[in-house]
Amino acid sequence: MPALDFDRQVVDHAQGAHPMSSGVECSFWLRLHGDMLLTITTTHRPATDIGYLLGKNPNRIQSFPVACGQVHVFYPIAEEEKCTAALLLDIDPIGLVRGRRSSSGDAGLLGQYVNDRPYVASSFLSVAIASVYGSAMKGYSKDRAELAETAIPLTAEIPVVPCRGGESFLRGLFEPLGYRVTCSRLPLDNRFPQWGESSYFSVALSSECRLKDLLNHLYVLLPVLDDDKHYWVGPDEIQKLLDRGAGWLEKHPEREQIVSRYLKRRGYLVREALARLISDEEVEPDAKEEARGHEEEALEATLSLNEQRTGAVMSVLRNAGSRTVLDLGCGEGRLLQTLLKDKTFQRVVGVDVSHRALQIARSRLDVENL
Repeated sequence: MPALDFDRQVVDHAQGAHPMSSGVECSFWLRLHGDMLLTITTTHRPATDIGYLLGKNPNRIQSFPVACGQVHVFYPIAEEEKCTAALLLDIDPIGLVRGRRSSSGDAGLLGQYVNDRPYVASSFLSVAIASVYGSAMKGYSKDRAELAETAIPLTAEIPVVPCRGGESFLRGLFEPLGYRVTCSRLPLDNRFPQWGESSYFSVALSSECRLKDLLNHLYVLLPVLDDDKHYWVGPDEIQKLLDRGAGWLEKHPEREQIVSRYLKRRGYLVREALARLISDEEVEPDAKEEARGHEEEALEATLSLNEQRTGAVMSVLRNAGSRTVLDLGCGEGRLLQTLLKDKTFQRVVGVDVSHRALQIARSRLDVENL
């Protein structure tokens, strides 16, 4: 579709000329045109005050460039009794891969162009939320500061959400946070019902909560549902996760799964993030012993004692701003192996009294080929 026609559709939709009456209809429109949509609706009166919280005027369409395309914010409904803010991410799938080279030949290049990334809520949408609603995620509102800290009725709807884990996993992420989850699984193709169901859902999340909590939950959990990210995940992602997950992630029953998926299952990052979450937990004195027993059971299932220690050491080194590390008694090099994977450290030295241990460390770290 030409860009001019697409812009006309955005304007028409904002003016109510193209209502999307059902999740299936909306998801089909999105899959056809390659866009991601997030709507947030409130019935708090006056409902249009959500414009102050989001920092976006309900009376006009606003567009913002992002690395993956364009973000459009508009209000299909803007009344005192009900107001809906829509965020439409128009991805440029060709621009995303232009100039890239594939290591797997023509099939790899074709895979960059023919995939579901432009069509489903994922880390692309998380980036758009942070870019456009950044002040709202922090709870900042110049004109409605008190409202920003008030729980109000909110419903977030996303027409197409990939969920690697099915409906039970989707509910397991949001229901412990107090959301009423309404979801329906989408077919692979409406024209061919015999093909069966897809791994995509149309989702609505309803709760009485602060807007900033809803946005932070979506920012973290959309990539977790997708179990993927479109950009490189490095150590800086740990701090993003801890900042956006502050106050809820450390208590979430799916904490380990969330951390693992958010960090793309990179073991050393997952271990450090979990160690920092655990060290930040505050437990009431009367419940300390009982909580410690439950925590140890959970950790034994996910992390070894050595992995916990490694994560704690990495956290201390990073917080201290260390660039050079000397490991006295490095043994067989397990900590050195983790240190070498982190580009934060510019020089790493291991020392041990055991010649045999150093030989094992040299072999483990493949020193000759570093």
